[in-house]
Amino acid sequence: MNAHPPLLQLQGITKRFPGVLANDRIDLTVHAGEVHALLGENGAGKSTLVAILSGLTQPDAGRILLDGRAVVIRSPRHALDLGIGTVFQHSMLVPSLTVAENMALGAPWWQRPHRADRARRLRALAGELGISIDPDARVADLSLGEQQQVEILRALARGSRLVILDEATSMLTPDGIAELGALMRRMAARGIGILFITHKLDEAVAFGDRVTVLKRGRKVGEIPPDRMKRAETPGEIVEMMFGAGAGQDGEETPPPAPPPGELLRVEGLGCPGTDGTPALADIGFSVAPGEVFGIAGIDGNGQRQLAELLAGQILPATGRILLDGRDITRASVAERRALGLRYLTDDRLGEGVVADMPVSLNLLLKQVGERPFWRNGIEQRRPIATHAAERMHAFDIRAPGAGTGAGKLSGGNIQKLMLARELVEGARLVIFSKPGHGLDLANAKALHRRIRDLSRQGIGILLISTDLDEILALSHRIGVLSRGRLTGIVENGPVARAQVGRLMVGMAA
Repeated sequence: MNAHPPLLQLQGITKRFPGVLANDRIDLTVHAGEVHALLGENGAGKSTLVAILSGLTQPDAGRILLDGRAVVIRSPRHALDLGIGTVFQHSMLVPSLTVAENMALGAPWWQRPHRADRARRLRALAGELGISIDPDARVADLSLGEQQQVEILRALARGSRLVILDEATSMLTPDGIAELGALMRRMAARGIGILFITHKLDEAVAFGDRVTVLKRGRKVGEIPPDRMKRAETPGEIVEMMFGAGAGQDGEETPPPAPPPGELLRVEGLGCPGTDGTPALADIGFSVAPGEVFGIAGIDGNGQRQLAELLAGQILPATGRILLDGRDITRASVAERRALGLRYLTDDRLGEGVVADMPVSLNLLLKQVGERPFWRNGIEQRRPIATHAAERMHAFDIRAPGAGTGAGKLSGGNIQKLMLARELVEGARLVIFSKPGHGLDLANAKALHRRIRDLSRQGIGILLISTDLDEILALSHRIGVLSRGRLTGIVENGPVARAQVGRLMVGMAA
């Protein structure tokens, strides 16, 4: 493996976006015939590296070497010409076309497609890799695992020597994951280098010849091939990802033990999944008055479905939801709101506000038609303006005026607008979905103070977040959601980070 220059070398790769250092001097090596697993939680910098290697963006500093030769990957087309093929997390195939037609996409426009020849070559390549694919099958009729195999075949048919698999297992069944692992081994045996990007420890250890761990844009460790199969390796990787001292500087200590009582009870909650979301099964937990109950986990493991089930936006297939002992499983959104349940979505622009409507009316979206703001269906401008001024002052919503379109506000001010709308009188339980996502440090800290204040007032908080530091800074107890199941509940404290981290990557706490 080391007789020739590495297939890929990254040296000091750095990439900045406004307010974010996405990649910070990352070094990484992939050899021909090696499966190199790149491991890290949300926000670790994995996706930025994929974008750089795929030619979608350029690094601000550092070098990329292929076969020991420095290159600049100018575009996705150039990446393909250099032998770098990327299989993204979400399918890039055209569902209405056949497998063979999808394979032809991207070919020179002046070349006449020879369908029979292309189908013959596709079958031959698939046979070499142990894949059974019908070239005439419509992509929409294939399973997610089969679609992924087609994307891998397409990359190899274009001469890719390095294949990047970006969160390739996130939508697969356990059998599909095992099939992908076997396929990677067959590809490696052909001398193909594979960069396998994942956030699941068990897959990284099972499939990888080497593991690199990223955290907050930095490379924090690497496990070389001669140390991969040791019994202590999984523990070492967990320590790299979630070990002591990994938290944010200056964060407040976790809150004390949760208060007694029970405000919310969830029993055996479940709903079917879709092609893009996992099914939820047997979710159960409780939240006390004044408690912050955190739901941690890598994004895409059922967080949105759980929030929407509790808010009443979708109805469960199984289980019960009780608020103050009252069964609200089939209650509408309005009925739950009247009982004191409030929900702040993570989709601020798409769902949280109506972008073209003024701030004043966005503050009343869930009170449309109610007195004193409407009378006999007629909008009462003075009460609406007075209410807007009061809420904008109380929640420090910074806008030119109450008539400003909500879509013109910053992310932090949209978050404050949603808070001002939901935290009106009668709030008993507030569901926050990724509340700090996309906020600058000042706005995030102000939001955290607001959550702590609500807790001190006896309001229950369900905090759903993919930011483990946010969860640890605010929560009394922490449940971990993985592949649609609650894999454990941890009391916050000195060892909570490691316990939650182990549950997040599929290990016992």
